[in-house]
Amino acid sequence: VQLQASGGGLVQAGGSLRLSCAASGRTFSNYVMAWFRQAPGKEREFVAAVSWSGSTTTVAGSVKGRFTISRENAKNTAYLQMNSLKPEDTAVYYCAVGRSGSTQFLSDYEYWGQGTLVTVSS
Repeated sequence: VQLQASGGGLVQAGGSLRLSCAASGRTFSNYVMAWFRQAPGKEREFVAAVSWSGSTTTVAGSVKGRFTISRENAKNTAYLQMNSLKPEDTAVYYCAVGRSGSTQFLSDYEYWGQGTLVTVSS
């Protein structure tokens, strides 16, 4: 199983980026896709998750109203649209896949991507 995250980069505060996470290597069914992030010197934290159908999303309070998670099952791909970015959003962003019912806990997720760096300048 491979998760390939992409879309990171350098952006000014107030700008936008869209991250993508493509899953491959097996047929996934009824699984949750999620994004976590880890800033330098900090623990990895939950950002957002989306259910298999896409009808249920969960977003961390720190990014609510600014970040949106979505998915395209035909492409086995999840997206994280990030708007109104702030310097404190600077981190390596990781995508993850977990079983149905997975929530905001790292231990819920079985598969992880390699991460993509997002840097927000002030």
